[in-house]
Amino acid sequence: MPTPIYIIEEEKLRRNLQLISDVARRADVEIILAFKAFALWKTFPIFREYISSTTASSPSEARLALQEFGAKAHTYSPAYTDDDIDGLAECSSHLTFNSLSQYERFHERVGGRCSIGLRVNPEYSEVETLLYNPCAPGTRFGVSSDKLPERLPADIEGFHCHCHCESGADVLQRTLVHIEEKFSRWFPQLKWLNLGGGHLMTRKDYDVELLIGLMQGLHQRYPWLRIILEPGSAFAWQTGPLVSHVVDIVEDKGIRTAILDVSFTCHMPDCLEMPYMPEVRGAQTVTPSDSTLASAPYVYRLGGNSCLSGDFLSAWDFGRPLKVGDEVVFEDMIHYTTVKTSMFNGITHPDIGIRHLDGSLEILRRFGYEDYRDRMD
Repeated sequence: MPTPIYIIEEEKLRRNLQLISDVARRADVEIILAFKAFALWKTFPIFREYISSTTASSPSEARLALQEFGAKAHTYSPAYTDDDIDGLAECSSHLTFNSLSQYERFHERVGGRCSIGLRVNPEYSEVETLLYNPCAPGTRFGVSSDKLPERLPADIEGFHCHCHCESGADVLQRTLVHIEEKFSRWFPQLKWLNLGGGHLMTRKDYDVELLIGLMQGLHQRYPWLRIILEPGSAFAWQTGPLVSHVVDIVEDKGIRTAILDVSFTCHMPDCLEMPYMPEVRGAQTVTPSDSTLASAPYVYRLGGNSCLSGDFLSAWDFGRPLKVGDEVVFEDMIHYTTVKTSMFNGITHPDIGIRHLDGSLEILRRFGYEDYRDRMD
């Protein structure tokens, strides 16, 4: 097959979707797809058999929801702009503001077109990696309880709270204690509560029954609240690999690197950012010292094909010598990876311009929705 290539296994995707659909029905909650983790819109006809809504974080994602998924989005962004807010309101059923200042600035322009929410910060998260912790000190996400008025503005209908990352139901159980302690006194003024993403209910060891029980408990305590979950990874979890080939093998100081036709920095950025050590089919992950790398006969670094010196990860034991043309398969590379390879969150690339000698500015390239949509094709 041509490589590199992402391969989505429809059978595995449907298995995840069926589990998510069953949880939504049994727990009486709405579970929606977060485009920041998966936005390959040619698969949306499959998704529509199981779910009815999505969540967006940018104008491009919101347009994708309406035009390709066929339903208005639940939209949240850290900050909206004058240029974007009207278009977002037209494409959104729910629109959440990140701050009270953003609410004050834009709520009248949104009013009547979609249900308005406010992101809140419970000041509690068990996400250990700060890069992914939305409640870390100094966070730019959400309003803490001490900053809320006792009486919310009349048009605020919901709270949005996101503080998980590929977490278990036990983490949600502990988090709910903090959410309710800090914010439940405002719940009688609300219509909905969005508990965000990071609920990895399709992972094998996830306690689905605990999740359902927690949601049923919320309904008993706050029967008027509509509960929303918006996981990303859970939908595409373990639904397919990224397949590559070895194009060269180099050695320095006894350290062997298999250079592939893919790049970690370009195609698997979480592997360098997180860092996240991916599973490679038919190989065992090892964490040896450089001296062990030099002495182990079948241990290889895997190197990307970009010019970044650090575009590699260590190390895997393949149990056999690698050669040019061998297939290297990175497991579970559909969620987030496919989006970050394109335009994460649907964030539009900056324009490109040139300032001429006479001082005039010429725009050479301008990016928009079509660029995002086509890259997620």
